[in-house]
Amino acid sequence: MDMKIGVVGGGSWGTALSIVLAKKGYNVDLWVRNKEKQRIMSSTRENIDYLPGVILPNNVNVTADLSETINDSKIILLAVPTHAVRDLCVQLGSNIQKDQIFVNVAKGIEVGTLKRISEIVKEYFPENDFVALSGPTHAEEVSRDMPTTIVSACENESIAEFIQDVFITPKFRVYTNTDLIGVELGGALKNVIALGAGIADGLGYGDNAKAALMNRGITEIARLGESLGASKMTFTGLSGIGDLIVTCTSMHSRNRRAGIKIGEGMNLDEAIKSIGMVVEGVKTAKSVKALMDRQKIDMPICNKIYSVLYEKLDPKVAVTELMTRDKKDELEHMKETESFGW
Repeated sequence: MDMKIGVVGGGSWGTALSIVLAKKGYNVDLWVRNKEKQRIMSSTRENIDYLPGVILPNNVNVTADLSETINDSKIILLAVPTHAVRDLCVQLGSNIQKDQIFVNVAKGIEVGTLKRISEIVKEYFPENDFVALSGPTHAEEVSRDMPTTIVSACENESIAEFIQDVFITPKFRVYTNTDLIGVELGGALKNVIALGAGIADGLGYGDNAKAALMNRGITEIARLGESLGASKMTFTGLSGIGDLIVTCTSMHSRNRRAGIKIGEGMNLDEAIKSIGMVVEGVKTAKSVKALMDRQKIDMPICNKIYSVLYEKLDPKVAVTELMTRDKKDELEHMKETESFGW
């Protein structure tokens, strides 16, 4: 295929999606910030740090030149952590053409501004279409061609469908959704709940506790999402419950693994260092705390996770406080809205 795609970010997810696209026949430029890493990846055809044993197809060009990656690319795939997106947009600057489509795969909310990644990108490139790719997707499995499903979310349905066609394969099934707000929020907030699931695992609690945390966690996510303009139905889908399940249960999940370390007694800095990669839920927990306070939304699980991370609350005390809260009707929120809800 003649279309070129520029992938910005040489971590596990950027590398995995480069492989998916290259196997479909697209020419892919994969930008890696570190020149030494770029040299090693180019020569070994392998991302040894993140996806050892997975070979890059020949039509993946690994480069440290950002301009080379962007030039002539119809699609610009953003695969950098949330906190790096704003600086990246500044770097891209005038190199971006109006017909280029941004596709983002990071999952987070910017600390301070409380903006979703689409909102950050639109500040700098208001005329470009933006798509969020989100769902229950571990790079370790996608890169090895294991069956996976994901959502292409864009307010412009035809663009969502275009990206669906670009990425879909017999092993990588892509659905569409026009609720960009809901898809972005689901992907970001589930990381916070996954930290909590990991903490519960680290404390030695069982399946009962994790099931309760996940179920009530998606309730909190949907409650906040609705207050910010998302559809509650989106959180029943792949970028909501689907992503929450995989992130709370898999050892591929950085957030769950960091939570386990905290539950076992490590402090936050030690836990992050032990993972060796960005743990998006740690920063997102700050943003979620600010959003719940601003929106006046009750999110007791997220609130306690924030307190464990940033206020040195003992995880066991947090669990006790959650379990001894005032009694509630499970479907209270549904009754309040008199419609489908959580």
